[in-house]
Amino acid sequence: MARGLIAPNLAGTVNKTIQLVIAFALAGVLHQAMAQSADVDAKANDIAVKVCSACHGPGGVNSNPMFPNLAAQQAEYIENQLKAFRAHKRAEPDAQHFMWGPSTRVIDEQLIGAMARYYSSQPAAKGIPGDPALVDKGKQLFQQGSTAHQIPPCASCHGTEAKGNGAFPRLAGQHKAYILKQLRLIQSAIREAPVMHGIVEHLDSDDMQALATYLQSLD
Repeated sequence: MARGLIAPNLAGTVNKTIQLVIAFALAGVLHQAMAQSADVDAKANDIAVKVCSACHGPGGVNSNPMFPNLAAQQAEYIENQLKAFRAHKRAEPDAQHFMWGPSTRVIDEQLIGAMARYYSSQPAAKGIPGDPALVDKGKQLFQQGSTAHQIPPCASCHGTEAKGNGAFPRLAGQHKAYILKQLRLIQSAIREAPVMHGIVEHLDSDDMQALATYLQSLD
């Protein structure tokens, strides 16, 4: 009888010991992973402040419409664009001149996600009011599209408030001049964006002006 009682107790003790060993091992791995992640995030933040801010401004908000605001941008979109720069898939002149170098020499694969997390967590740029008539026209195009010109609502992908959705970028508060430039680059297929090309090819210059004015006005 004594032996029959000891065996289950011993087995239980062994199981608990194994569980504790596994728990400590997992805790060690998790701690190491968290430390590595913190190091990567710290490095990404440092690059954003010391390098990227020269064009994109502190925290990703800048006053030069040649460069986009990155603050509060969708993390997935930033990751996709950094990968496209590194692979030279975004080949418009500004991308080649300003982003091909930093995306390969400064931002390695490990930092891409951390850079995206940094900018997506920053406070968004404030909207800049524009011509009320253009804002109203742009709002209608963005939210409702135009069946007459085969233009679907931009809001269906970019969100009702233009704050983006995953791979679809935030457009709210973006520089009017930058939006216009990108629409023209996509329309002419200089910037590769197959889904967008089929949509913006139907926009005329007045439509683009209205959309860009409306989007710049949003917070």
